[in-house]
Amino acid sequence: MDRKKFIKTGILAISGFYFLQSDLFQAAERRTNTIKQTIDAPIIIIGSGYGGAVSALRLCEAGKKVVLLEMGLNWEKSGIPFSNLLKPGQSSAWLRKKTIAPFMNIFSLTPFTGTLDRMEFDTINIWLGRGVGGGSLVNGGMAVTPKESYFKEVFPNLDAEKFYSHYFPLVQEELKVNIIDEKFLNDCPYYKFTRVGEEEAHKAGFKTMRVPNVYDFKYMEKEFRNEVPRSALNTEVIYGNNHGKNSLDKTYLKKALETGNLEILDLHCVDHIKLNDDKSYTLNVQQIDTSGKVIADKIFNCKKLILSAGTMGTLQLLLRSNTVNNLPVHEKIGKNWGNNGNFMTGRNWVKPLSGGTGSKQSTIPVGGIDNWDDKEHPFFTEIAPLPMGMDVATALYLLINRVDKKGEVGYDRINQKLILNWDESHTANMKENARYFIRKMNNANGGTRSHFLFNNGFGADICYHPLGGCVLGEATNEFGKLKDHENLYVLDGSLIPGTIGVNPFVTITAIAEYCIENLIRQNEFS
Repeated sequence: MDRKKFIKTGILAISGFYFLQSDLFQAAERRTNTIKQTIDAPIIIIGSGYGGAVSALRLCEAGKKVVLLEMGLNWEKSGIPFSNLLKPGQSSAWLRKKTIAPFMNIFSLTPFTGTLDRMEFDTINIWLGRGVGGGSLVNGGMAVTPKESYFKEVFPNLDAEKFYSHYFPLVQEELKVNIIDEKFLNDCPYYKFTRVGEEEAHKAGFKTMRVPNVYDFKYMEKEFRNEVPRSALNTEVIYGNNHGKNSLDKTYLKKALETGNLEILDLHCVDHIKLNDDKSYTLNVQQIDTSGKVIADKIFNCKKLILSAGTMGTLQLLLRSNTVNNLPVHEKIGKNWGNNGNFMTGRNWVKPLSGGTGSKQSTIPVGGIDNWDDKEHPFFTEIAPLPMGMDVATALYLLINRVDKKGEVGYDRINQKLILNWDESHTANMKENARYFIRKMNNANGGTRSHFLFNNGFGADICYHPLGGCVLGEATNEFGKLKDHENLYVLDGSLIPGTIGVNPFVTITAIAEYCIENLIRQNEFS
C-alpha cells in the first residue's frame, strides 16, 4: 500500500467506517469522502415489516442466505429507548424538527432517525413506521382477522377456507396474538375508556367485539401491579414500546436471525433499482447515520429481490426506478390504492359528570364496534385510547370502512416524488358513516362532535393503513411475482386492493405466508 492510500485508510478507520465482514459481502472501491462498496447477495429483501419478516424467516428456514435492507434503525441494538406520547424524545420522529403524531405536536426535536414518519399529500397524510420491525413498532397491535365474507369479496381467487383454517391461525401463533383477561379489563382503571365505549355503543344499538392484540397482556397485568417496568400503562405505543409488545423484531425476525442465515443492515436506504441483462438486479443504496447524513454509497447486486418496503415504500421504489433506470413497470402498478377506509373521529363531553373516559388510559386498544353487517352503513370501529394524562371526557374512534372508489399512485418525474389521485369523492361514504355513527352515539348517550381534535369532528386526511398499488393477481402473479420480471417479488400491504375491513397486518402476514410458501415450493429461490 502506498503512503497516500495508507493515510486515507487510517483516517477512515479512526472515523469509525469499516467494511462488513461476511461471506455475503465483497468490498470494492473507496472514494474521497464516502466508502463505495459493491456487495453481492443471492437474495435481498427491502423492508423489515410484516411481508419482509415472513419472507426472511421462511427463506432462512429453507437454508437460503438472505440480506435484509432496512432504512430505519435497529432499535434493539442501538440501546436507545422509545419515547412515550407525553414526553417525546429523539426516537419519536423520522428526521423532523417537530413531532408528527396525529395530534399534540407541540414538541421540538433534533432531527434523528426516529420511529414515526409521515408522507404528506394534498388531501391525506400517511403515517409510517421506521426501524427494524417496520410498522409493527408503532401500531396499536390490533390483530384482527377480517370478516370471511369480505375477504372472499376482496380476494375472490384465493382459497378462503385454507386461509381461515391454516394461514390465519399460523400467523396468530407466530405473532403471539393473545386476548385480554375480562376480569382484568373490568377492574383496571386504565381501561375505563373501553368500558365506557362499549357501554355507550350497546346503548346506541351497536354490537361490540373483543379485539386480540400482540401486546402481552400477562405482562400488562404485571405492569399494573408494578412488578415490571411500565410501557402500555406509561403512554408508550405510537413511538414504540419498550416492553410488553411482541413487535416483529421479537417474533419473525428474531427466529430468522437465529437460523444464522439472515443479515440485517439498518439505516440503508435504497434509492433506485436497475434490471440487468441477465435478469438480476442492482440496487443503489445510501447508508446514513442517525442524523440522516449519508456516510456510504453502496451498490448491491442480487439474483432475487423481494420488495417489502410497505405499500408506499414499494410503490416509491418501483416508480422512481422506472424513471431513473427504465425499470419495467406493469400497467397495473399504482392502481387500486386505498386507505383501508381509515376515518378518524371522536366525541366530546362523554360522561363528564362521572369521570369521563378516565385520566389514565392504556395505549393498547382491546375493543371494537362491529357494524359490518349493516348494508347501509358497514364499518368496523376501533375504540381507541387517548392518553392525555388527564380526563378530557373525549372518546376517540378509528372507523374502518369499505373503499368502493379506489385511488391511484403515480410519480412526478420533475419533482421526483409520489403523487396520489385521492380526493373527497373517495372518502364520501366514509364521512357519511362517521356522521351516522357519531349522531347515533350522541343521541343515545349525549356528547358532541369532537371539535377538540378534528376539523368539524372528522379526520378524512388521516391514514394508518395504506394498501394496494401492486395488487395480487393484477400487478403480480398469483404468488406475488411482479409481472414483466423473472426475479422480482412484492410481499407487503401493496398486494391488498385498498381495503380489507379491519386493521390489516394479520392479513398482510397471512398473504405473505401464502405467497412465500408457494414461491419456495415452485423453486423460485433455487
